[in-house]
Amino acid sequence: MVSIVLPKKIERRLKEESERTGVSEEELVLEALSKFLNEPLDPETRVETHLKLSEKYMRDAEDFLSKKDYVQASEKAWGAAAQMVKALAAKRGVKLRGRGELHREVIRVAKEAGDDEMRLL
Repeated sequence: MVSIVLPKKIERRLKEESERTGVSEEELVLEALSKFLNEPLDPETRVETHLKLSEKYMRDAEDFLSKKDYVQASEKAWGAAAQMVKALAAKRGVKLRGRGELHREVIRVAKEAGDDEMRLL
């Protein structure tokens, strides 16, 4: 894992773009680097990225839980779950953007699994 130091202005724009598009800041940075380095992201790489982000967000959630910061813990846990759904979509070569597409993918996976309760969880 690489840690990147960004100027406040760039950090603010990255956060705004993340909120506007529903794509994590890490994913946006990865896409920009992929284009800059002329290294296309194949489905396997996208799956790996989403799984690593899911693990990172779960660790972050656990840290926030230990600090009794339940709001941040739930945000990170939600992010981890979203990354897992994105990993499932990436296996099919599909790139999800925004919460609407994420919700549709959860519905698709629940139907495919024959488990309607999955949609609620």
